[in-house]
Amino acid sequence: MRTTTRVHFRGPVLLATQLLALALLAGPAAAGSASPLADKQLPGAGVTVPTGAPSLPAGLTGTAWLVADLDTGEVLAARDAHRQLRPASTLKVLTALTLIPRIERTSTIVPTFDDVNVEGSRVGLIENVRYPAYQVLRAMLMTSGNDAANALASAAGGADVTAKSMNDEARRIGAVDTVAVNASGLDAPGQLTTAYDMALIARAAMELPDFRSYVGTKRSTILGRMGKPLRITTHDKLLFNYDGAIGIKNGYTAKAGATFIGAATRNGRTLVVTVLHAKPRVWPEVASLLDWGFAATSAGIAPIGQLDKPEVAAAAEEAGSFPVSPPLAVQATSGSGIAPLPLSLVVLTAGGTVVVMRRRRRPLSG
Repeated sequence: MRTTTRVHFRGPVLLATQLLALALLAGPAAAGSASPLADKQLPGAGVTVPTGAPSLPAGLTGTAWLVADLDTGEVLAARDAHRQLRPASTLKVLTALTLIPRIERTSTIVPTFDDVNVEGSRVGLIENVRYPAYQVLRAMLMTSGNDAANALASAAGGADVTAKSMNDEARRIGAVDTVAVNASGLDAPGQLTTAYDMALIARAAMELPDFRSYVGTKRSTILGRMGKPLRITTHDKLLFNYDGAIGIKNGYTAKAGATFIGAATRNGRTLVVTVLHAKPRVWPEVASLLDWGFAATSAGIAPIGQLDKPEVAAAAEEAGSFPVSPPLAVQATSGSGIAPLPLSLVVLTAGGTVVVMRRRRRPLSG
């Protein structure tokens, strides 16, 4: 049964305490909290499925997940869809969404020493070797190369410039609960997303033909040592094990757990599943949720929500508050810094409902 929850604070002391706590946050909600806009899109915390839907798969370990129609944006089921959690390498989908339109695919990317000497997964880029941008983008998405993500960020003006562009892009499409601090998705203070936002980001990215091609590629090559091709294979196990799979991206860190965005097409319907903070072997869970989604659509169940822009984000975009970043000049420089974090504005309505609206804070210097 669908339910919608609004929070009303009663009593002047409790109200003052809650408002003060919200004001002190002055940024994205703490990890594990629900978005203040959640009830405008989907029911609140917990698992929500339509009445009459098939039983959900057993053994789901994801702290948050969402099943939606990639084409229509209809949300079929969700668990804590607006809960902010660490994205791990699924954040690279936002990196690609931001940089594919801004970096010419045939331009040259030259990784620096810092780009290639990064922790976590690497595709094996070589310092000072010239790579076509499309190869680096494809490798970043296929093999989750942090070296590739860093090299692209350096080419796009540096880590801080790229993070700002990613945050601008997230807000442009309505992903207001996502905060990017780096391009790779490696754990960083304040770097958070939600299952709902990941679905928004994935849906926008799949509208880019190059992105759709990259995430649907099982095997490819990239320039290796001595000019010889280096074979690469996608880390997306759905592409090898699920009928109709079309991508998109997996991720994992010890703190984030397993994260995954998976999409598949069957009988003319394309579904997307996003999962955050699950056990390491997560792709079978994604497959089971896709199976559930296709069964639910075949049964003609009603959706529980829609992947629309939150009202605050849509209004802000119409007013020009979240402009699209202009194309970035490709450079061979690296950068570092702290990405700007949203600033929360607490508003109390006449009915006693607290609404949190966000404005961007200027980048910190130093």
